[in-house]
Amino acid sequence: MKKLFLALLFSGSFSCFSQARYSGFIDKYPIELVAESTASSSEGVYMYKKFDIPIFLSGKLENGTFTFTEKDSDGKEAATMTFKNVADSGLKEGIWKDLKTGKEFKITLAKEFEFQDGNDIAWKNEEILQTASTKDYYFKLVAEKRKEDYYPQIGAIRIYAKKTDALIQELEFSGQFRGINSIGIDDYNFDGIQDFSVFESSYAGPNTSSIYYLFDPKTKKYSESGFAGISLSFDPSTKTISEHNQCCAGRIVTEATYKLKNNKMVLIEEHCFVYDEKKGELVERKMKDCH
Repeated sequence: MKKLFLALLFSGSFSCFSQARYSGFIDKYPIELVAESTASSSEGVYMYKKFDIPIFLSGKLENGTFTFTEKDSDGKEAATMTFKNVADSGLKEGIWKDLKTGKEFKITLAKEFEFQDGNDIAWKNEEILQTASTKDYYFKLVAEKRKEDYYPQIGAIRIYAKKTDALIQELEFSGQFRGINSIGIDDYNFDGIQDFSVFESSYAGPNTSSIYYLFDPKTKKYSESGFAGISLSFDPSTKTISEHNQCCAGRIVTEATYKLKNNKMVLIEEHCFVYDEKKGELVERKMKDCH
C-alpha cells in the first residue's frame, strides 16, 4: 500500500498518500506523532511520552489550514491540533486546543522519518506507532523498504510497557505495510484476556487476512495462535469464529463457522453460495461447487 506522508513531507502536495513520524512538544510535554494523508482524507496517532496512551486523530485540510481532531472516551470531540500555512511550512508549529475549556498550547514538531516507497529506495528498522493498545501495553511495528521492492513491508512487532517504555517483547512478522491501523485488540480465544492481531494482507475484493496473537497470563508473553482464515470475525456471545470468503466479483461465497478446542479452530459448519443468473441472487450449493 502506497504510503509516504502528506504535506508533512513539507512538499506542498496533497495528491498522493503520504506518511511521516514526528517528535516534539505540546507546551512543555513531550509527544510523538505519526500522521498520514491523501488528497481526500487524513488521520494520525499521537501520545504523550509520560503516559504512553495512543490517541487517534482524524484530520482535514481547508484553505491551507490542517486540523486534527481527537475524541474523548465517549466519542465526543475533545481537542484539536491546528497547523496553518501547511503547504509552505508543513507540520512544524501549531496550536493544541481543549474544546471544553478553550485552553490553548503551542505545538512544536520535528520530522524524524518519512515512510517512502518507490523504485531504488531503501530503508529499514523504522518504527511506526499504532492506534490500538491494551491496558498495559502499546505497540509499534518495525518496517523496512528494500530497493527491489516497490512497497515497504513489516518485519517485526514491538510491544512496550506503558509508562516505563520497557520493551516487553519483539515478534518477527512478515506482512503488508498498512500504517497506523495495523493492530487490532480483542479477546480472540474468549478467555477474558485482551489479545492482539496484525493485518497481514489484502486479496481480491474485500478479502483480508490477519495474524492473531494470544496473551499468556502466566508468562505475560504473546504467542502466535495458529488461527487462519479469510476475513475472520469473533463472536464472544457464542464463542465462535466465522470466516467469509468471496471471489469472482462476489459470484462465489463460502462461509464457515468454528469453535475453539484447546485453542485450536475446529470446523462445525460450512456453506457454499453461487450466483444464480436466473434468480439474480446467491443460491446455496454443495461445497465442491465453490472450489
